[in-house]
Amino acid sequence: MAENQSYYVPEQSKWPIIATVGLGVTLYGAASIMVNGQQGESTTGAWIMFLVGALIMAYMLFGWFGNVIRESRAGLYSPQMDRSFRWGMSWFIFSEVMFFAAFFGALFYVRVFAVPWLGGEGDRGSSNMLWEGFQATWPLIQTPDPQAYPPADAIIGPWGLPLINTILLVTSSFTITVAHHALKAGNRAKVKIWMIATILLAVGFLVLQAEEYMHAYQDLNLTLESGIYGSTFFMLTGFHGAHVTLGTLMLFIMLMRINKGHFTADSHFGFEAAAWYWHFVDVVWLGLFVFVYII
Repeated sequence: MAENQSYYVPEQSKWPIIATVGLGVTLYGAASIMVNGQQGESTTGAWIMFLVGALIMAYMLFGWFGNVIRESRAGLYSPQMDRSFRWGMSWFIFSEVMFFAAFFGALFYVRVFAVPWLGGEGDRGSSNMLWEGFQATWPLIQTPDPQAYPPADAIIGPWGLPLINTILLVTSSFTITVAHHALKAGNRAKVKIWMIATILLAVGFLVLQAEEYMHAYQDLNLTLESGIYGSTFFMLTGFHGAHVTLGTLMLFIMLMRINKGHFTADSHFGFEAAAWYWHFVDVVWLGLFVFVYII
């Protein structure tokens, strides 16, 4: 006869409502920054609201995940809970896949359909009447309306900083995998070494990404307002950079937990979840490198 397994049911929690409030304040502040900036109004109040929301979110994340860690280490979770966590992380990563799919889809639509139509090609080539004489090329440096959308002087080539960043992220996927195998083997000293290496590679990526942005803005006149190319370039790479920042924070927290003696060779889903997320971030960058920088 099969034995019944206990399923831990947590007590009532304040964290969901705090998360709702924090997310709402953060998004409202971010939207106000964009709207007020476009209208030439002061964005000081909007920035304060955004930062307050971000602090609420940080408080919620540390508090909520802290509760989960304490419950896990107290032995309250059953194998069914482990499966629930795995499904939850899987669906979260899937939602992130669809998030980036929307931006890649926008890039595809613009390159394959919209820009050629404006150049007089295809079944909707009559759109060319909007800007007669417009030459459809990609990357779209010379915008159809230079006064409304100042064109960039040049684009960032793929074989400089983007290639170095690709090498950094691909290498970081290797180092996090080595750390994971070391954790399963019970070699905690090796785990720490390879986790530190992974975090250093991640920080190196972020530093070079910031340098690339400064070069684009200061030297190439490539900004978020440089037509559709500038918009898609910064939206894709910017959101990816935000995900790398979040992933780096997750890896750092995993390192701190390892230093505190958390995780065992058989029970370490928190570490696995961070590794899954990091591999996802790396795969997205490979897509960016190919479809944004090279092609």
